[in-house]
Amino acid sequence: MSIIFFLFGLIIGSFLNVCIFRIPAGESIAFPPSHCGTCKKQLKPIDLVPVFSYLFLGGKCRYCKSKISIRYPLIELLTGFLYFYVYKYYGISFLTVKYIVLITFLIVISFIDYDTQDVYAVTTYPAVILGIIFALIEKFYFGENLLNYFMGLVISALVIFLISKLTGAMGSGDIEIHAIAGIFLGWKLAIINIFLSFIIGGIIAVLAILFKQKKKGDYIAFGPAIGISTIILIFFGNIIIPIYFGV
Repeated sequence: MSIIFFLFGLIIGSFLNVCIFRIPAGESIAFPPSHCGTCKKQLKPIDLVPVFSYLFLGGKCRYCKSKISIRYPLIELLTGFLYFYVYKYYGISFLTVKYIVLITFLIVISFIDYDTQDVYAVTTYPAVILGIIFALIEKFYFGENLLNYFMGLVISALVIFLISKLTGAMGSGDIEIHAIAGIFLGWKLAIINIFLSFIIGGIIAVLAILFKQKKKGDYIAFGPAIGISTIILIFFGNIIIPIYFGV
């Protein structure tokens, strides 16, 4: 079963590459079919096999021989491994479905934010709506406290909103991403996520400056930091909560 989740993740990861490329360009994620970004030639099914096609083609387009970014197979592998580990950690369960959905949105949002320094409502609003649906399911089918999740949403959004107003260093997209994490994780992990995302964001900023990807004072997308911290809490949140809150 583990390998099925991994392969499923590879397939979804291939689709996420399409979303990451097309959403900022204002293009449909369904039409036209996948094509080379350079020569515009429509790709055949054999050209679209996750990871394998990249290796088989030597990282180049079959038709025009233009270079294919290594990021495409890396995103496929990232999605595959994350799906694999969610299953290994949570098994066949409601939480596995819930966290796979969350991770899927986080990958798309984080990479788009990294590329464009922008967060698109078409990615965040559906994620919030699905988070609310999952919270309602947990309430009525599993007896979970609905307030836990809505507090997570409100606390996350409110704290980041206040930080944004006070410092001007964050955008509305960061509020939306934290709100997504809050409705999926609940209020305790939402609070931890705020602090953890700033720590990770600081590390990313330092590394970007050290490796000369950014200069001091440059804007650095915060979405990837929130995505990383949220994924860490998906796997280790239950361990961190007692340490953080001292219970």
